[in-house]
Amino acid sequence: MDTESAWKSYTDEDLAALEKLAGDYIDYISENKIEREFARAAIRDAEAAGYESLASVYREGRGLKAGDKVYAQIHGKAAILAHIGRRPLEQGMNILGAHIDSPRLDLKQNPLFEANGQARLDTHYYGGIKKYQWVTVPLALHGVVAKKDGTVVDVVIGEDESDPVFCVTDLLIHLASAQMGKNGSEVVEGEDLDVLAGNRPLVIEAAQGDGADGTDASKEAAKAEKEPVKAFALRLLGEKYGIEEADFLSAEIEVVPAGRARELGFDRSMIIGYGQDDSACAYTSLAAQLAIDTPERTALCVLVDKEEIGSVGATGMASQFFENVVAEIMELAGESGDIRLRHALAASSMLSSDVSAAFDPAYASVFEAKNAAFLGHGLVFNKYTGARGKSGSNDASAEFVAAIRRIMDDAGVAFQTAELGKVDAGGGGTIAYLPARYGMNVIDSGVAVLSMHSPWEVTSKADLYEAYKGYVAFLENDR
Repeated sequence: MDTESAWKSYTDEDLAALEKLAGDYIDYISENKIEREFARAAIRDAEAAGYESLASVYREGRGLKAGDKVYAQIHGKAAILAHIGRRPLEQGMNILGAHIDSPRLDLKQNPLFEANGQARLDTHYYGGIKKYQWVTVPLALHGVVAKKDGTVVDVVIGEDESDPVFCVTDLLIHLASAQMGKNGSEVVEGEDLDVLAGNRPLVIEAAQGDGADGTDASKEAAKAEKEPVKAFALRLLGEKYGIEEADFLSAEIEVVPAGRARELGFDRSMIIGYGQDDSACAYTSLAAQLAIDTPERTALCVLVDKEEIGSVGATGMASQFFENVVAEIMELAGESGDIRLRHALAASSMLSSDVSAAFDPAYASVFEAKNAAFLGHGLVFNKYTGARGKSGSNDASAEFVAAIRRIMDDAGVAFQTAELGKVDAGGGGTIAYLPARYGMNVIDSGVAVLSMHSPWEVTSKADLYEAYKGYVAFLENDR
């Protein structure tokens, strides 16, 4: 079925609301590029909207009733927001689930080294990337350094206009004949994604010692003699953040493209920015959760980590975090018991809020146009994802797809359906199959993205607006 551009139907009021949402979104994803930052900001905004810590409610022995709003978090990297509805939880919940991690480079635990007068940071890439896209791009460092004394230092370098940035160097074309003959996956090797971090040596007067007396000054002098550029970088880190080289062992520093998201195009109809997979869906899910009044069915917004590497670990969707939080909420709502928990999960409905591939006319050969998402045509539903023979897919039921059609049409939401490219062109997965294990209805839904998994991705403001409207309509659905 053909769909039309959502832009054609907008009133002046719609356009004003769309631009307000897009402006807020640009600020949000520019300021919260990694999962720790996104989770922290989500909790901040939830508290401003009247949400309380679930852990505090539990400690104080308070119960939960319709209208109450609580949040939970784990390790600062994943969060769940719950708005308690009027109906018993055992009758099911309406759930939005998105991931807040994105492809990037991570610093290794022993990252800093000097080579031929240059200080460099060794990295290990995270998620599915085209490694050659990350060379010569201005980069920023985001994350934390946890020190032995228990203090945790937040690190953000490269986002303020006065900050320096970093980069991965590339081979000049004049010497790249052998490199240009390699296939795309080998043009830049993973171990070559070293971040250039310095070139200035530390100069220390010989009178300060040669390191023999064991003082800090003499140790620094010895390091400066052996690796002067690395020594200067370490001095700067010590002065600004109070950290030493050994502290990298307990650090989580992510390397991401530096700079703000921007409007794109003569008409300013699009947004280009880092991490829109999956911040485009995580932000609109969060905004929808915070916008609704007390629903009939309890509304949940689930923001999880580690989707890009299989939803693993304590903060991924495959962990017990989601189930544990629901069990605790039901306990406080007077609906305790494992059977009731199982009933609630099986009776729930979920939109797995994740992006879809937008049709790109430059690469039309890998898309099947009748079943592709188009930029600006609204919220995208993927009945199934997976690869080739639907491997790894959730594959939503026909009945649930029909219910979703009704919800969107009743709310006047522009939507489209799509597959992730041609059958044998590749594929991808989401968190959808994980909550589906409980027996709940789950379907993938989200925003179409151009240049997905590249350092800078592109979305349409119209699709963001329709995603927000669609997510609100889903949370408010009482059937």
